Amino acid sequence: MSDQNPTTNEIFPKGTSKSFALVELMRGQSPMVGKGPEDTVFSFPVVLLWEITLLLGVTLALFWFSLFKQAPLEQIANPMVTSDPAKAPWYFVGLQELLEHMHPTLAGIFLPGVLVVFLLALPYIDHSRENIGIWFSTARGKRMVGWTALYTLVVMPIYIALDNAFPLREILRDSTAPWVAQWLLPAVILIVLVSIPAIVATVRKASLREILMVLFTVMLVSAMVFTASGFLFRGPGFKLYWPWQMPDGYSPWMEL
Repeated sequence: MSDQNPTTNEIFPKGTSKSFALVELMRGQSPMVGKGPEDTVFSFPVVLLWEITLLLGVTLALFWFSLFKQAPLEQIANPMVTSDPAKAPWYFVGLQELLEHMHPTLAGIFLPGVLVVFLLALPYIDHSRENIGIWFSTARGKRMVGWTALYTLVVMPIYIALDNAFPLREILRDSTAPWVAQWLLPAVILIVLVSIPAIVATVRKASLREILMVLFTVMLVSAMVFTASGFLFRGPGFKLYWPWQMPDGYSPWMEL
């Protein structure tokens, strides 16, 4: 650099004890390159105020709901009398629903473990900085997520109903090895159902991020479907019932 440039001399003065020097300037790769105050939303106070507003709104909604609807508390638990069915808390009802379709180890350990590993691996799989921080990335990504959610909302209830009517674990209990009916077949069925949207997205030349969004959507909506099935449609013996067929005293619809 020229010694005649006063700005440079002010920033990088000579004769100091500093042990660093400016070697080279190059175009950056950060998402903030080219951003300024006029097209940037600051986390403080803009985002913080929105978060506080959301917190107060949710708190107010819960407060008003609690005024008009009492919590469906039952009598004090009697260890000599077990309720039928003994349902898990709502956040575990989805896993309890899975127990009806496959081996407990597969439903309670392997499948949740695969889901957690998938979520942890997402930042290491998708390295693209294109459209980073934008919901669904593109309009095409939004459509793919919508169609995937619709597919899951149709296919997963059908799977639950068919497996309830023709339970593989019971039908194949005596004709095959237990691991085939309780491990292999349920795993293969779920893998196929989850993979179909990803395969369709791949055929349509979707990007890696769009494929990952499709897989995430299938897993998220499936968890919601299994939770709703276990909570709202399971009655005595954890059998499936239509809401109007639920025996008296077992219908959670009466508590809504």
